[in-house]
Amino acid sequence: MSMRRTLKGRGGIAATAITTGLLLAVTGCGGDGGGGGGDADRKAATSPGGESKDGSSRAESSADAPGEPLAEVKGSDGIKLSVSSAKREDGGFVTVTGEVTNTGSKFWSGVAWKSDEAELGNANPSSVAAAKLVDKKGKKRYYVLRDTEGRCLCTTFKGGLRAGASKTWYAQFPAPPAGNDEVEFQIADLPTAGITVSGE
Repeated sequence: MSMRRTLKGRGGIAATAITTGLLLAVTGCGGDGGGGGGDADRKAATSPGGESKDGSSRAESSADAPGEPLAEVKGSDGIKLSVSSAKREDGGFVTVTGEVTNTGSKFWSGVAWKSDEAELGNANPSSVAAAKLVDKKGKKRYYVLRDTEGRCLCTTFKGGLRAGASKTWYAQFPAPPAGNDEVEFQIADLPTAGITVSGE
């Protein structure tokens, strides 16, 4: 009898030790040390919308989605031009970007958008070289910048645009004075597009 009691007592001690060890192991996994899995990891694994990390969260989708264009105009030949940004850059110039889409049924060469200036027009026969920024407040018109070889600092349309095709574009202009941020973008026969220049 005494031997059985001793064995039972030792079995109880062993069970208690195993239980305590398991509790410590669970507590260690639930904390922020070593294996992770703490509150920081749980927050990182879910988006503000409650979706899992391996799914595309609403916050990520909205950040990657392009915003509304600053302006959009359409010409008589089915050419649609949108302005997506107009940003002041270091060095005293403004970079304007956007997209041109041929919504018509015919091929568009882009020749009508070449500059009236002989040097600029000859060096850039199909481009955004004819674009201008008009600062009504400062009563000034700014033309597309060019390099030392007469090439415009702008997109050229080599090969034109077939019906239904699109191409992103850019053009750089001298920057209007700080505070004169409401300007008009003009090119060829397209309607004037009012845009706002953003800071650096």
